Order: sequence, then C-alpha cells, then structure tokens
Amino acid sequence: MAYIGIMSGRPSSFGAFWPQYLAAHRDPRCRALHYVGSTGGVLGIVAAIARGNLLWLPAGLVFAYAMAWVGHFAVERNRPATFGNPLLSLVGDVKMYLFWLSGRLGSELAAIETPRPTADPDAHDAEGGFDIRKN
Repeated sequence: MAYIGIMSGRPSSFGAFWPQYLAAHRDPRCRALHYVGSTGGVLGIVAAIARGNLLWLPAGLVFAYAMAWVGHFAVERNRPATFGNPLLSLVGDVKMYLFWLSGRLGSELAAIETPRPTADPDAHDAEGGFDIRKN
C-alpha cells in the first residue's frame, strides 16, 4: 500500500498545493463523496438559475461541503484543506472533478504515490505529518 503525506505548512502556489491536495484525497471513497458533492453544487447553481431562486446556491454549497467533509472525517480521517486554504481547496476541488470527468485523474494520483517509509504507525512522514489511518 502506498503512503502519501498529509498537508503540512502553507503552500506558496497552487502547483505546490496540488500534490498535497491529491494526497489528502487518496481513498477513492473520499473522492466519490467529493464528486457527489460537486455534482450537487453544480445542480444547485443550475437550479438557482432555472428557477430564479437564489436559495439553491447555498443549498448546493452546503451539500457539496457536507459530502466532502464526510469523506475527510469518516473515510480519509484527515482535516479538509478548506480549513487552511479555502481558495486553493476550491480550485483543487474543481480541478479534481474535471480531471475525474475527463479520465485524467489516475495519472495525477499515480505521480504522487510514494512507498510507505516505515510500518511503525507512530512514525512521522518526510514532512513531519502522521498517517492517521488504521492499517
């Protein structure tokens, strides 16, 4: 099983953030919850326009974030990037969603995988983070 470090520090650019963002979305179940949430967010925008009712915008937004956060807290067991980098996280969400829709996400994920440095669950990764998932 590959190990990917969790986010550490504040990235200086989206290019630096993107691998960290992908690392926080390693589990396909977490990504699936993001896709469902993102689709709900897009549908909220469409409904707001089609129905002329702006209340669909926050409804879609709340749904999107709820699904993403369930993915992080219940599946990945990590902290959503939204808490530390809300704008970069939004751009990452959109990019991951579009890459998934276009079939290009697999190569992006493969590029960031590294072997687990140690079997010790209390060991730090190269960036000082912890792998908080249970093996």
